[in-house]
Amino acid sequence: MSWIDTHSHIYSEEFKADRQEMLQRSEVAGIGKIYMPNVDHTSIDGMMEVELKNPQQYIPMMGLHPCSVKKDFEKELYRVEEWLGKRKFVAVGEIGTDLHWDKTFWNEQKEAFQIQVNWAKKYQLPISIHCRESMNETIELLEPLLDGKLTGVFHCFTGDAEQAKKITAMGFFLGIGGVVTFKNSGLDKVVPELNLDHVVLETDAPYLAPVPHRGKRNEPSFIPIIAQRMADLRAMPLAEVEAITTRNAARLFAKSTRD
Repeated sequence: MSWIDTHSHIYSEEFKADRQEMLQRSEVAGIGKIYMPNVDHTSIDGMMEVELKNPQQYIPMMGLHPCSVKKDFEKELYRVEEWLGKRKFVAVGEIGTDLHWDKTFWNEQKEAFQIQVNWAKKYQLPISIHCRESMNETIELLEPLLDGKLTGVFHCFTGDAEQAKKITAMGFFLGIGGVVTFKNSGLDKVVPELNLDHVVLETDAPYLAPVPHRGKRNEPSFIPIIAQRMADLRAMPLAEVEAITTRNAARLFAKSTRD
């Protein structure tokens, strides 16, 4: 099998001591490609270093994470814009909104999101959206920016079936990760109702490890665990989940294929 992890911070400091071993485990598990979302200026160098190990397998995005949007967010955005203008990336991300940790810079988060969506439209790239405890607000922000071409993924989707329908109707994908294995996530009721043609798999490593690794460090080699839970919830073969989600990931990033 060949899996794709559409959202993984494998450049993170959490992997500093054993990054190569972790990447080897991902290969053994059949993870063909790993897409890396940027966070802010502090993560760029580490992300680029991992890309150099195998540019066809470890693939970077460029964006400003909403939790890094502070008073000086314009400076951070300047760096993102500079990078987008000087080389190819597969997506603008990780961008979005977050009302879980801190609501202080909510207006700035919205502005940063809108600016980065417009850059995605300019460069004809998909977007990777973070929307923790702000899914409805993010959908509302996104709707007036749609132009019939903009696409992307709502990463770490934990919403309900109605929200899923809204997102897929806009031409966006749903990123399903380790939360699907959590007993009280509610996704056991949602996943059977999803249109699998709009679902991709992710880990968000090193965060949100699936059961039985919950509470420990996550990594791309756990993608098959997430996929197996999807297969069980939908009563379908694991190979079919692999084929569909891999095809969807290829579609998601199709317009951003690098030279």
